[in-house]
Amino acid sequence: MFIGEYNHTIDSKGRLIVPSKFREALGDEFVVTKGLDGCLFVFPMEEWNVFTQKLHDLPLTKKEARQFSRFFLAGAASCEVDRQGRILLPAVLRDFAQLDKEAVLVGVSSRIEIWSKTKWDAINDIDVDDMDDIAEHMADLGISF
Repeated sequence: MFIGEYNHTIDSKGRLIVPSKFREALGDEFVVTKGLDGCLFVFPMEEWNVFTQKLHDLPLTKKEARQFSRFFLAGAASCEVDRQGRILLPAVLRDFAQLDKEAVLVGVSSRIEIWSKTKWDAINDIDVDDMDDIAEHMADLGISF
């Protein structure tokens, strides 16, 4: 399980340090792809295989299903960590997530999200009352405290 928030920089070659706690759970090979809300998703191979099977099972005759599959699969890249604990983020993915120098890696249960620092700060600028409203709606999805 991935949890926590880590701030790192991206070097001029597009390399990003992956926190050691995340590296242990990711294994030797994993996948980075476009994510929702303008971030990147990082999946361990086991989770990626589960996800792609679900995409494979979508009806090819549905336009939204084809678009959804393309979104995640077209820019996906298989990655490995180098000796310094870094991954090379392809330019297409850096451009998509507007990653320049500062990045935030966030553990979100079965995946990691990579955010530009600017975007991460913006989405986390949530009023406490707004979060209370969101929490109320989550009860409809079976999440309650």
